[in-house]
This record gives sequence, C-alpha cells and structure tokens, in this order.
Amino acid sequence: MSKRIDITDLDIYYGSFQAVADVTMTIEERSVTAFIGPSGCGKSTFLRTLNRMHEVIPGGRVDGEVTIDGKNLYGKGVDPVDVRREVGMVFQRPNPFPTMSIKENVLAGVKLNSQRISSKAGNELLERSLRSANLWEEVKDRLDKPGSGLSGGQQQRLCIARAIAVQPEVILMDEPCSALDPISTLAIEDLINELKEEYTVVIVTHNMQQAARVSDRTGFFNLEATGKPGKLVEMDDTTRIFNNPSQKATEDYISGRFG
Repeated sequence: MSKRIDITDLDIYYGSFQAVADVTMTIEERSVTAFIGPSGCGKSTFLRTLNRMHEVIPGGRVDGEVTIDGKNLYGKGVDPVDVRREVGMVFQRPNPFPTMSIKENVLAGVKLNSQRISSKAGNELLERSLRSANLWEEVKDRLDKPGSGLSGGQQQRLCIARAIAVQPEVILMDEPCSALDPISTLAIEDLINELKEEYTVVIVTHNMQQAARVSDRTGFFNLEATGKPGKLVEMDDTTRIFNNPSQKATEDYISGRFG
C-alpha cells in the first residue's frame, strides 16, 4: 500500500519569490518522517508540494522532481486531483465539514471523488476508517450527529479518518497537534505510530519532543535570512539528528540556541 517518495533538486516558488531552494531527499515507505525548523523556513510549504496543495495559492509552482514509486507527480498530464487522492493531507486545525454528520464527514472524500459506493460498502468503509483513526468506539452511537460537535482531539482524528477513507498511499500532517491539549496530542501520536504500519507518514511539527517521539527520520529546515529561501540543512535517522547531528546549525536549533 504505502510508497517511497524521492525528491530531486526541488525549488518552490510563489510568483517570483523563491520559498524553498534545492531540496533532495528520500522519504522511506511505511515510516514516519518529521520536518522541524524555525517559523518561515519553508517546511510546511515543502510538505504541501508533496500533494500539489501549494498550487492552490496563486503563483505556486516548482522546478525539480517529486516521484512516488518512480511516478513523477509533476509529469505532463498528471492530474493534481489524482495526486491528492493518493497523498492525503491533515491540517493544523481540525476542519470537519460543519454541516455534515460524522458519517458524512468520513465519506466526503469518497463522494467528492465521484466514487459510487453501496450503502453496505459505505458502512464498512466508515467503520474501518474510524477504527483506523482510533475513533470508532467513541462515536459509533452518534454517527448521524454533526462532526463539529466533537472535541478538538476527536475532530482531528475524524479528519484523519476522512483522509484514510479515500485509501491514500501517503498521509501528510501539517502540525496536526498544535491546536490540541496534551491528552489529545498523545492520542494523535499513538495513532501516527500505528498508521506507519500501512502508510508513509510525513509530519511537520514545531514540537521537537514530538518529532523525537514519533518519527523514524527527521529533516531540519532553516533559512539564512528573512526573504531568503528555506533549505534542508540535513536529514537523518531521528536519534542521530537529536543526539549527534552533523551540522552545527541543527545542533544549535535542537539545543535551543536559536529559533
């Protein structure tokens, strides 16, 4: 199910402004990769290029290559909608559709993709997705109630269930716990650990302890100065990044000397 991602010489622009420069990395399948770095260094922008979400912003474009199992996401004739079906996204703030029930929220992506699904298959997919998001037991008796009535942590797991329901290969998470309390954060972190058994998971986090807890590999982004593009300083196994980084800038950031 899950896929490896290879990024080669990636430059990211918004109009004439270069947001990120010259990123080359491999994201291993069935693993959790975390991106850390100071605000404004381009890590969220970079994350969004992995499913072409940055193109939603006018002028957003890239040079370079992003391939999933050898298929270039930016190749001629590749439909961004297909890319986003394969590479799901969970945002910083939980964003269930407010007028939809819990059930409708989970199946929204499937219906948006015009996939016909029988009532029985829909109910099975609903339960499987909610179980995968560790939410089924909490909501199984109120599936027709609004998704917006759940707590913040439950809403974020609902959004993860919605992402899972379209059966992606990769799940991107942009600071998925920044709006949550510590107990909800722990639930999401436990879930991330479970998801990597089936999916390639990539997260951006400002919380370095979180990166150390949940990820197998960590990439550190930085920028030389305001107005300059963000760059990948180094990427390695998470234990090495936190205990013995090869770059002084990484060590300074992790030890709190800047950022």
